[in-house]
Amino acid sequence: MSDRRYIIGVDLGGTTIKVGAVPVGGGTVLGMRTLPTDAHVGAKFVVDRIVSMIFEVKRDAAREGGFGEDAFVGIGLGSPGPLDREAGTVIETPNLGWRNFPLRDLIVKATGLEAELDNDANAATLGEWWQGAGRGVDHLVGVTLGTGIGGGIMLGGELYHGTSDVAAEIGHMTIDFTGRKCRCGNYGCLEAYASGPAIAARALEGLEAGAASLIPDLVGGDLRTVTAEIVSDAIVAGDDYAVGVMRDTAAFLGAGLANLINILNPEMIVVSGGVTRAGKHLFDPLRREVRKRAFRPAAEACRIVSSELGGMAGVIGAAATYHLARLGGL
Repeated sequence: MSDRRYIIGVDLGGTTIKVGAVPVGGGTVLGMRTLPTDAHVGAKFVVDRIVSMIFEVKRDAAREGGFGEDAFVGIGLGSPGPLDREAGTVIETPNLGWRNFPLRDLIVKATGLEAELDNDANAATLGEWWQGAGRGVDHLVGVTLGTGIGGGIMLGGELYHGTSDVAAEIGHMTIDFTGRKCRCGNYGCLEAYASGPAIAARALEGLEAGAASLIPDLVGGDLRTVTAEIVSDAIVAGDDYAVGVMRDTAAFLGAGLANLINILNPEMIVVSGGVTRAGKHLFDPLRREVRKRAFRPAAEACRIVSSELGGMAGVIGAAATYHLARLGGL
């Protein structure tokens, strides 16, 4: 198909919104925009911000590519869930505080373009399968580590949604039934241990207990500003305490991925999100933990890799969501 037709991809996360124009046939994303979600301001604010970003992307992409705004065929939306894809609604999302929210129709009304909605982690997984690390892989699991932990499952080259669009809520598998309380209300969810905020919380607990670390210096002594990114920065600086926090994160995540490998027997797991900045300090202990816990033939058959698309996976995958629904196969 011609690369002169474009789909607007919207990656809505608990922390940031990313919007870009993706060629129908795949390729370079134009007009990228990234802004904070600022969900605490309210749902209307978030929707207005998304709409404003869409119009800015259309303008800038058309200018960059030298084409008219009639080249835009539709919008793909990736949002935290659970969702009702057919109705275009966000049923509930702890990280945004929305319930039964008609996101798709609000975007359609404001932009005049048709839109399709899917889970943001499903979209990121689809993006990696289409244009990233998972090209040519039939059985693929995507795991996104961010404000929450999301997931997507490709089986036989098709995205698996389950009976009620709730498949692959990987962050909400229980890894300790008496463990930490998750924002979803359950106890012991993987997300409560290995998401960005959970990593920061565990790091802070050790610091408050007197652990020696460079982290306080990196935040100017204000421990309230510790984030998973700060922990990664401390790792790069050679901080042993931060390395230990990431090693524990890898163990929690490894337990969850071993469960997935034993159940699904995938060929590849693609891990994306800011936490992957830790590089080998995350992936080496993660792979060791998986080898300890998963059945050997399944573990040996599964490659655990970092995202190739990085922060673009959700935008590209959201566009792919629209493509599949409205234009046919990728």
